[in-house]
Amino acid sequence: MAGKHIKIGLAGLGTVGGGLWSNLERNRDLIESRSGIRLTIPMVAVRDMAKAKAFGVPADSLTTNWQDVTRSEDVDIVVELIGGVDTAYDLVMDAIDQGKVVVTGNKALLAERGAEIFKRAGEKGVPVFYEAAVAGGIPIIKALRESLIGNHVTGIYGIINGTSNYILTRMTDAGLSFADALKEASDLGYAEADPYLDISGWDAAHKAAILASIAYGSWVSIEDLHVEGIDGLSLSDVHYAERLGYAIKLLSVVKADDEGRIEVRTQPSLIPNEHILASVSGVFNAVAVHGDSSGESLYYGSGAGQDPTSSSVLADVVDAAYAVDTHQRGPGFVPHGHYGEVKPIEDTVSEYYLRITVTDQPGVIAGISTALAAHGIGIRATSSLKPGEMKEAGFDEVIFVLHASRYGTLLAALKEIEAFDYVTAPVVHLRVEQL
Repeated sequence: MAGKHIKIGLAGLGTVGGGLWSNLERNRDLIESRSGIRLTIPMVAVRDMAKAKAFGVPADSLTTNWQDVTRSEDVDIVVELIGGVDTAYDLVMDAIDQGKVVVTGNKALLAERGAEIFKRAGEKGVPVFYEAAVAGGIPIIKALRESLIGNHVTGIYGIINGTSNYILTRMTDAGLSFADALKEASDLGYAEADPYLDISGWDAAHKAAILASIAYGSWVSIEDLHVEGIDGLSLSDVHYAERLGYAIKLLSVVKADDEGRIEVRTQPSLIPNEHILASVSGVFNAVAVHGDSSGESLYYGSGAGQDPTSSSVLADVVDAAYAVDTHQRGPGFVPHGHYGEVKPIEDTVSEYYLRITVTDQPGVIAGISTALAAHGIGIRATSSLKPGEMKEAGFDEVIFVLHASRYGTLLAALKEIEAFDYVTAPVVHLRVEQL
């Protein structure tokens, strides 16, 4: 195998693609000395020729037609880093049809079209590598697929969107409003020009769907995901959480119940301060995995950015090169029958935090407590604004931390509570995770 020359066709020279090009140029000799394989990139498909030339890519290696990459006889591995879904799907499927080993870091593509991609890859015997699709530089996919292969995974709890985690960190540590923290994240380059996927929770949800599919052997449809973002949070929620001993994080939860139904949800959640996930700050990511044999393991690191993500892509490229050299059929997605359908969100169970805005009058807490009790929901703690904290004369906020209950039951109780004439706004409700 020593001295084997493997050629890469790269589609996309943006943040991650540019990082891959630069890191391979810098560390090519190191990789060859460790792997026995010489990696080069003879062809790059781009939208902007001028931008590509700024990376030092030779003009004769550039094309604006991605099919030049997928159908070139001079390419062994196709690396898809163009982003989006539709064109990326066509590119990856064409590469598979041409018998090219594929590397992608595209979480939206895999979350939305992964079932089709891996079905075709299995039929063609073509490996697909996708470590960079989840949590940037953290090798969580390799851990689930290889290191924990002998475990039933009982739960995955992940902070897997760096932008949202940065915003929540700044709201907590600096007392910034959501809008100000988002602007700061944008100014520092942590947020995209359109931050919707990050703050809505969908970026993390795409990653959670991939983790669920690997862990439980059944490809999860995005229609089955429960997704809530951080854009509805206020600074008062952060302050109340701190007072109660929690940190608010955008948390993705993946787990199976005793009947094998898979729970996949992403939402802002209260995490006890004593749990290590509560201390994950800034743009960092962390994933806690519970296995029936391994117990709990934690994977922590940079979840985004040019170098961490391109490092994961480059690791996949080396694995892909081994696959080319040895004619390996895997890896990809391996379905199995140990688990069943996705669990309806109404049937999921957790503790909850409620923030209820009310008019300041007698009997408010008693009325709300009675409504919760009528639905069989117990109260674990209560809190309210301290003197001088009232935002507007005549109004108050009351906080309830509830014992575990079915989510559908909670929603029914909240509908009743919101109908009370002294409740002046929709009830803010967040899950409290006892990890």
